[in-house]
Amino acid sequence: MPLDPRTPVLVGYGQVNQHDSDPTVEPVDLMERAARAATDPRVLEAVDSVRIVNLLSWRYRNPGVLLAERIGAPGAEGRYTSIGGNVPQSLVNQACLDIQGGRVDTVLIAGAETWRTRTKVRAAGGKLDYTKQDDTVPVPQGADDEFALAGPVELRIHLDRPSYVYPMFEQALRIAAGETPDEHRGRIGELWAGFSQVAQSNPHAWNRDLVTAEEISQPSPSNRMISWPYTKLMNSNNMVDQGAALILMSAEKATHLQIPTDRWVFPYAGTDAHDTYLIGERAEFDRSPAIRVAGGRALDMAGKSVDDIDFVDVYSCFPSAVQVAARELGLSLDGDRALTVTGGLTFAGGPWNNYVTHSIATMAEHLVASPGTLGLVTANGGYLTKHSFGVYGTEPPSGGFRWEDVQSAVDAEPTRVAEDVWEGVGTVESWTTPVSRDGVAEKVFLAVRTPADTRALAVVTDTDAADASTREDIAGVKVRVDAEGNAFLL
Repeated sequence: MPLDPRTPVLVGYGQVNQHDSDPTVEPVDLMERAARAATDPRVLEAVDSVRIVNLLSWRYRNPGVLLAERIGAPGAEGRYTSIGGNVPQSLVNQACLDIQGGRVDTVLIAGAETWRTRTKVRAAGGKLDYTKQDDTVPVPQGADDEFALAGPVELRIHLDRPSYVYPMFEQALRIAAGETPDEHRGRIGELWAGFSQVAQSNPHAWNRDLVTAEEISQPSPSNRMISWPYTKLMNSNNMVDQGAALILMSAEKATHLQIPTDRWVFPYAGTDAHDTYLIGERAEFDRSPAIRVAGGRALDMAGKSVDDIDFVDVYSCFPSAVQVAARELGLSLDGDRALTVTGGLTFAGGPWNNYVTHSIATMAEHLVASPGTLGLVTANGGYLTKHSFGVYGTEPPSGGFRWEDVQSAVDAEPTRVAEDVWEGVGTVESWTTPVSRDGVAEKVFLAVRTPADTRALAVVTDTDAADASTREDIAGVKVRVDAEGNAFLL
C-alpha cells in the first residue's frame, strides 16, 4: 500500500549538553545547537512552526520566533506551552495531527535549560544577560495555558513540591507490597542502579558514572536524604544545562527534501489524559487510572501489546513514578527489557519540563539502529498528574497516525473524597519526612484515612516525632488532626 503523503514522520533528533557552565550561553543557544545537531540547514529553513517546551531558566516573550530567526526560518509561527513533563510528547501528538490534517508541513519542537549555570551565577551574586524581546513581539499561542499543581489544603500545610509528594506515593507502594522500609529502600535502590547502568551507554546522559544500589539508597555526605525515603540520587537532577530538538514533517515533504528513509521514525499512536488534579482526591496513591487508560489505548490504536514493544522509556522523575506506570502498563520491573533508554532524570538529566524531548530523541536513535523495532514513550507532568504517550516504529503504521481523547474514560474512574477541613482521629495512610541540609527531620506530611474512608492531608511539626518517622513504620498508626491541618501521632 502506498504511503499517504500526509503521514507524519520524525526525521530529526538532536541533543546537546553544556558541562562547563558558561553564562554567555543561554537556553535559545542550546536549542539552536540541538536543532542543528538534529538536521541540516536546508531542512531547518523549511520549518513553518516552532513549538517550544516551557522554560524555567529564562522567560522569553516568544522563544519560538527567536529560534525561528536563528535557524533561518523567520516566517515560522512560534508556539509556547504550559508547565509539565508531559508537554514534549503532547507536542509530538499535536504536531502529528497538524501535519496529517495539512495545517503545517514541518514542525520543530525544542526545549533547553541552563539551570546549572543560572544557579551558579545567582549564588555568586551575579545576573544573567540573556536575550530580551520587546513588547512588539507577539505573545505565542499556549503561553497562558496553566493549571494549579496544588489546592488550598496542600498549600495550607505547604505540601507544595514534587520532592514531598512523590515520596508519599512511594510509601503507599511499599505498604501495598507488604515490604519493610529496609527491604523497600534496597529494592528501589536496585531499580535506580539499573537506570544508572543504562545512562553509562547513553552518550547524551549528563552523568555516565555507574552508581551502585547501596550508594543510591544509603544517605551519605554527597547523597543526603531529601524527603524520606528518597535520597538525593532518587530525585530528578535539574542541575543541568541541556537542550534537545525534534523535527517532524509530512512524508511528502521528507521525500521532497531527500531525507534518507533510514532516518525516518513513524509515530504510530498517541494519547493524553490527566488524573484528578487534587492530590487528596486520588483513589489510591499507588495507582494511576490515566496511565492505565491512556497508555493502554495508545498501544491498542497502534495495534500492539506491551509485549510487542522492544524499547521503553518510562518517565522517571522519582522511583514511584516508574513503579506506578510499570504496574498500570503491565511492564516488569525486573525483566530483561530496560524501562529507560536514557538512564532517567536522575542520571541522564532532568531539565525540568524538557526531559521527554531528550527521551524521544534517544528513542529515535535506538529505533533507527534496529530497523523493525518498536518503542513506547511515557511522559508525566505535575504530581503524577498529566500524562502523554507515544508509540513509535521504523515501519509505516498500517492505519496512519492515530490520537484519541480518553479523558472521559479516566474521569469515570473512582476518586476519593478529600476533606477541605477535617478534625478528628484517623489512621496514617502514607507519609514523608523532609530532611534539612544538616540532616534534621523537620516535619512529617501525612495522608490520613478518616473513619468515613475519606482522606485528610495534615502535617506533624514536632521534630522528635519527625525523627521517629524515619526509623519507625507508622503506617496505620492513629493520628489526631485539628481544623488547621496540624497532626499529632497517638
